[in-house]
Amino acid sequence: MATLQDILRRQPVWRGGAAAAPAAPAVPSGFAALDRELPGGGWPAGALTEILAAREGMGELQLVLPALAALTSQGKRVAWLAPPHLPYAPALAAAGVRLEFLTVVRAPGRRDALWAAEQVLRAGACHALLAWLPRARYADLRRLAVAAGTSPGFALLFRPPGTARESSPAVLRLALEWCDGRLAARILKRRGAPLAAPLCIRRPLDALGGTSLSANPLPGALARACTA
Repeated sequence: MATLQDILRRQPVWRGGAAAAPAAPAVPSGFAALDRELPGGGWPAGALTEILAAREGMGELQLVLPALAALTSQGKRVAWLAPPHLPYAPALAAAGVRLEFLTVVRAPGRRDALWAAEQVLRAGACHALLAWLPRARYADLRRLAVAAGTSPGFALLFRPPGTARESSPAVLRLALEWCDGRLAARILKRRGAPLAAPLCIRRPLDALGGTSLSANPLPGALARACTA
């Protein structure tokens, strides 16, 4: 009969008082203060992450742009699924994102978006998936979590702040808010001990000088990278 100490030595058992070792490599977020608080030092690969923003356009995209710029600079593909607004290519390019490695997928409904997200994850061709799924149910998220486990990259879902009260299979959940005029992230869930206070990051538009990432027209460079 194995003792408890034997099990702890042999198995990857997480003890709640410390950050758990990640099951897969993480993608650095580009924000040192945030990476220090995330198990593995970045966005967890092969798993779901949720960002809950109090309102649209408060800086949620700037939080992930450094990672997207780093991935696309290495020739790795990124997919955006069902964004609420059409991305603005000049602002993305100014942030260092190489547009030829960015694919935008527009889905007409919830089921289409969920199906597309699952296909992107299972295909293994993308190293980051950003998806806007405001009406996803737990069963939907569970299917995506299983699919994300087969992906080489990270999957990031943007969801409404009210979903913080719901259960989720995501391994990392962040709620964005304002703290003394700066963007702050409250870590609602992570592999490890909870973070008591919001983590102030920086002004959300500093990197782009206030440039918007969305626009009504879809510029040519990005339009060529879109799939319906």
